[in-house]
Amino acid sequence: MSQSRPEESSTETAEPGRYRRRTMLIKPGIQLRLGGIFAGLSILCLLIQFLLFTSLLSNAASDMPIGGDYLLDLVPGLLYRSLFLSVAIALPLTLLAGVYSTFGITGPIHRFESYLREVIQGTQLGACRIRKGDALNELCDLINTATEPLRRRQVDGASAQGGKKDDTSAAA
Repeated sequence: MSQSRPEESSTETAEPGRYRRRTMLIKPGIQLRLGGIFAGLSILCLLIQFLLFTSLLSNAASDMPIGGDYLLDLVPGLLYRSLFLSVAIALPLTLLAGVYSTFGITGPIHRFESYLREVIQGTQLGACRIRKGDALNELCDLINTATEPLRRRQVDGASAQGGKKDDTSAAA
């Protein structure tokens, strides 16, 4: 049976570096999907900005008494270059922010899944714990409440079997 950590609360209160996340993408499907949504919104905002700047600069160039035609010729190149640089900077930053912002949710989900598998297999007898500062603390407490009778039965069954083994070895 696996050893559980001491029961203090449903969140880990040990020093911060002790339970650091070792895997960047603990639930890649969810994390990349959310990062992609954030990146898509960022690109949409940049395209709207591009259209607004194009419209404003075109109107300003057409109202200019001198040099307006020259400015109209420069506008597409300047705006495309600006759009490219904005996307090149914003897209990676948005993807990183999207993935990073999911850690507090996907980490606990992964922990709940592995914890429940261990409880079902009978190898986990302690309470579920997640990192301090992670989201879903209430769900962790609810999982602990829901699995407590099963875990208690497993402890009682293990101690009963331990007592029987000692009795049979003493008789021999």
